[in-house]
Amino acid sequence: MSVDELVHRRVFRAPRELVWRCLTEPAELAQFWGPRGMTTPLDGIVVELHAGGRFETLIVGDSGSHRMVAAFTEVVPPERLAWVESASGLHTTSTLIDLGDGRTEVVVHQRHVPEPMRSPQARAGFLTSLDKLEEHLAHLIREEQP
Repeated sequence: MSVDELVHRRVFRAPRELVWRCLTEPAELAQFWGPRGMTTPLDGIVVELHAGGRFETLIVGDSGSHRMVAAFTEVVPPERLAWVESASGLHTTSTLIDLGDGRTEVVVHQRHVPEPMRSPQARAGFLTSLDKLEEHLAHLIREEQP
């Protein structure tokens, strides 16, 4: 792995199809996308779920806002999702691994990560977005139970 690559792994207590839905549907993304303390308004999300399709998010917080504009490079439901950000060249691939027991391992591999996004603070912020996803998945699973 080179200096401008990051890999994040997280196991979620949720079936792969549900994790996929949360990573690809705007109404779900709006519930967790971005670091803790930031929000992602539904009207700031564009998901054209096919290779070459647009993927855009707008995260908003006290310190301002950040728009991510990307194009999907790979869409393999419910297994792999990849995109490249036009401004930075950051390439993100998320692989969803069905662990066979109702849990899903998500491996996020980022290449060409700009230096500011490799700082300990930025990496910690990214991990809080995975925490928010974990909380959202737990909420959805509780809602589905009778």
